[in-house]
Amino acid sequence: MSTDNLDISRRALLGTVGAAGATGVLLGAAGGAAAYAATSSSAPAGGALATVGSTAVPFHGAHQAGIVQPLQARGHLVAFDLAPGAGRKEAAALMRRWSAAAELLMAGRPAGDGDTGVALDAGPCSLTVTFGFGASFFDRTGLVARRPAELDPLPPFSSDRLDPKRSGGDLWVQIGADDALVAFHALRTIQKEAGAAARVRWQMNGFNRSPGATAHPMTARNLMGQVDGTRNPKPSEPDFDERIFVPAGGPQPWMAGGSYAVVRRIRMLLDDWEKLSLHRQEQVIGRRKADGAPLTGGSETTELDLDRTGPDGRPVIPDNAHARISAPEQNGGAAMLRRPFSFHDGIGPDGTPDAGLLFIAWQADPLRGFVPVQRKLDRGDALSPFIRHESSGLFAVPGGPSRGEYVGQRLLES
Repeated sequence: MSTDNLDISRRALLGTVGAAGATGVLLGAAGGAAAYAATSSSAPAGGALATVGSTAVPFHGAHQAGIVQPLQARGHLVAFDLAPGAGRKEAAALMRRWSAAAELLMAGRPAGDGDTGVALDAGPCSLTVTFGFGASFFDRTGLVARRPAELDPLPPFSSDRLDPKRSGGDLWVQIGADDALVAFHALRTIQKEAGAAARVRWQMNGFNRSPGATAHPMTARNLMGQVDGTRNPKPSEPDFDERIFVPAGGPQPWMAGGSYAVVRRIRMLLDDWEKLSLHRQEQVIGRRKADGAPLTGGSETTELDLDRTGPDGRPVIPDNAHARISAPEQNGGAAMLRRPFSFHDGIGPDGTPDAGLLFIAWQADPLRGFVPVQRKLDRGDALSPFIRHESSGLFAVPGGPSRGEYVGQRLLES
């Protein structure tokens, strides 16, 4: 291998390690919980894949992939509705097809004889494909008795400007990868495999910083330029599983090892935000823009000193600062694992960017995770005038499949 190629491989490796070690989000998963490097059997004949291309995530396991893995550079979210007349039988066949395709794709292999070839020459590139069920799925399949109480509708919030056509859905699929073509290939495969059983309800595209784009591991920034996700729960914390995953022995055994995903398309009013001075932006967030440290000092990971006051007697971190209001200690310990993507869908006729955050939050119970925090933010977050929630979804994401099993089998065949 040439020196240039060796340098490239080293940078790719650093990028992978950086993504795995960051505490963000936008860098939603701290520490690469289940990712492992594996060279794909479909690697190009010209030589071994770079680390970013060869990194694969297992399809099987206690939890579905795409929850605790490091944040990927490219993502697609897509919701489907079952076709008229389709029921439990058709849903089971669909989940069997989708699971078989996802297992192949995540290993870096073609998705059967009809593969489009879009991802030829690339490895798995940390591809994950994650499946969930919306509340309406249980009505359509005659499984209302097995619908979890955690799927009850989210309450309305004052910042909601929800478009029903881009909200909800019987089925939800999250796709993430560190290569845009690999991610699109998975999206196209999932759409084709839906066949006549389900129709696309809505679809959204997102992105994040590419592995290796920074000199050292760091928490990612959102489109407002803020370090975003510093206080995400970490898999190393003793209560992580309790907060994020559904325990065994609950009223819905098929959800053991699963999680609930709150999905929100949050438009950022960037023109308004960028008119603020740096000082005012930092007051809105409660952290320094340069490094994400609290306004009370220290580094990004320093605890907020919510009691500190300045010479004028006012709190150094304002009472309505986003960091203060969303802090777990201000919300009875409520926490969720945020693993979103940024989005940019063009420039509107008025010249404003249609851009923001595809917010994805994972928790064992939305009523103990997302809802109490959002309610408090809704009552006085200084960030609220600069964002708008435009779509919403809540999905039950079953635990990971065992070998020989498809996602959702314990629900659909029990």
